[in-house]
Formats: sequence, C-alpha cells, structure tokens
Amino acid sequence: MAQAGSTSKPPMNSIAATLRRGRQAAGLSLTELAHRAGIAKSTLSQLEAGQGNPSLETLWALCTALELPFSRLLDPPRPRVQVIRADEGQAVASAQADYRATLLSACPPGARRDLYRIDAEPGTPHTSAPHAPGVVEHVLLTAGRALVGPADDPVELSPGDYAAYPGDQAHVFEAREPATQAILASEYL
Repeated sequence: MAQAGSTSKPPMNSIAATLRRGRQAAGLSLTELAHRAGIAKSTLSQLEAGQGNPSLETLWALCTALELPFSRLLDPPRPRVQVIRADEGQAVASAQADYRATLLSACPPGARRDLYRIDAEPGTPHTSAPHAPGVVEHVLLTAGRALVGPADDPVELSPGDYAAYPGDQAHVFEAREPATQAILASEYL
C-alpha cells in the first residue's frame, strides 16, 4: 500500500542504544528478548547495531517486552523552543496499514499535563504571564495560522505544525486567520 506524505527513517542510533541499554538492564540475552517480543534474533541484532527500518509493530513489541514506554525510543533531547512542522518529525510506519506514528513529545516522569482546545480569531493577541517554574506548553495547530511561543520570539505555525516552549515566561498565541484552532497541553513538573 502506498504511503501518503513523507515518511522519514526512524532515528536508528537512538533506537539501537535504547534497546541495548534496556535489554542489558533487564538482564536479557538477545535470544530471550527476541523470543519475548516475537521477533527473529537476527532482527533484534540488526536493530541493536543501528541497522534496518523497523516497523511500528516490531518496535512496540520490543518496548512491551522490555517494559519501556514507546516514546523513549524516539524522544530526542528538547531544545528551549521546539517546532515540528506538519511534514517533519520521526515517523514510524505500520507494516499492516497506511498509518504512521510521529512522536511530538514524551511526558517526562512525574509530570502532569492538562489538555485544551484553543479557538482563536485575529485581533488582539492572547498574552499569558509566566506560569509556575518548569511549565512547558505544547501547541499543535489544527486550523488557520498563528504566532505562538515566547512573547519576545514567537514562531508562526500552520495546520499540522507543533511547537513546545517554556510556559514559565511570558508567551503569546496570536491568530493570523479566522477560525484558528489548536490543541494546547500544559505540562507541569
């Protein structure tokens, strides 16, 4: 089945290191982990060597066998302001359907997230005072266009674009088109 849109190869070096560390921490051999995940030992060996192009199902089976959150395989270190455009990100494709999962953000241990739908119209920007220390806001624009992020350096988002930025400093959401909508998550540590 043809895949719509662009699909990038998963970050194999990160996946390889995480799988190897997880397997060693669990005290499992390659054979034991492959058996638990229901995959071939040779496949696991290739993945730990940073080779191959694993399917979503294969990676999920390995995470389940290792009792690791799937996001740990894909979550890169976060910059101060993170933007993922609609056609960017590390997508992992399913082997069974025209379906791709792109991790936008993993919730750190001990954090709490509140999720909001934002409906905004052009005009006066919504400026927020700094929240509690350590708060991070995540915005996925679903319709329209908006300037989003730190009040002194917002970024323009289009539908499908994602941005994360410190919520513990003044920040802004300014609709640039009528009927602008977004999903906003506030993450509290």
